[in-house]
Amino acid sequence: MQSGPDISALTTRIQQETQLVERVLGEMDRVIVGQRPMVERIMIGLLCGGHILLEGVPGLAKTLTVSTLARIIQATFHRIQFTPDLLPADLTGTLIYEQRSGDFVARKGPIFANLILADEINRAPAKVQSALLEAMQERQVTIGEDSFTLDDPFLVMATQNPIEQEGTYPLPEAQVDRFMLKVKVDYPTRDEERQILERMMDGAEVDLSPIMSVDDILRLRAAVRLVYTDDKIKDYIVDLVQATRDPEKAGLKDLAPLIEYGASPRATLFLARAARAHAFLRRRAYVTPEDVKAIGLDVLRHRVAISYEAEAEQMDADQIVERLFDHIEVP
Repeated sequence: MQSGPDISALTTRIQQETQLVERVLGEMDRVIVGQRPMVERIMIGLLCGGHILLEGVPGLAKTLTVSTLARIIQATFHRIQFTPDLLPADLTGTLIYEQRSGDFVARKGPIFANLILADEINRAPAKVQSALLEAMQERQVTIGEDSFTLDDPFLVMATQNPIEQEGTYPLPEAQVDRFMLKVKVDYPTRDEERQILERMMDGAEVDLSPIMSVDDILRLRAAVRLVYTDDKIKDYIVDLVQATRDPEKAGLKDLAPLIEYGASPRATLFLARAARAHAFLRRRAYVTPEDVKAIGLDVLRHRVAISYEAEAEQMDADQIVERLFDHIEVP
């Protein structure tokens, strides 16, 4: 594991860079009680430039977490409430006729920001999803006949409610695959909920300090890319993703009928990048199998399509992915 670059020198740099991230996390703790896994995964998305899908019932601080992060980062932020009557132009912008010049001029929409909160993303119709997909994948938006490049960094953090299905549109598989991580947000513990009550009962707003700039984000991303990934870790990642496509070949014959199709090569790339960012948050200059395991479920759960047989056996993608992690040999 220690072969390759000078790990000690790299560790010193990583530990210096993570001080800023720890300050951001500390400032967020002033508002957000618990939910550390969600907060860390949003930071991983920010450090890797990968979009995040947050799934959980209402009231679990999904929106509050994203808006709090936007207040701590000196970057442009827009919250877009997705509704069934939303139009693509409401997202991307439209052409406006100017009488003085006699020309049509592009008026940019709310998608032009560094951080986008797409609230209840599954309530928007297909045309809006298509416009958002172009922005997420191509980092550009088309208004009329012209294309406009989005700001860098550009990060979409979307929320969806898994329970209420009336008036919702299932996200296309192509769009779900564009999200680096799908994070399931759970209820707080009893102690955390008691702390939430103590802190939020009076409704007083916390005065947050801006800590991180856009330049800081780009510098931290460069530092994350320096985190060393050993060849054995790379093989481990590839073996995991390959097992989602051909579990029988991986020695999991009983899982084959339960998987409709497995993860794409995009999952391999995202898993490697997310594992590096996870190691970075742990102040390490190298990736371990524990980093891959810690973030693997969030990378793979929305990329493994289960079969009708799995549904009949009341198995979900999470259980199947966990079986793969239990079985694939750790380097």
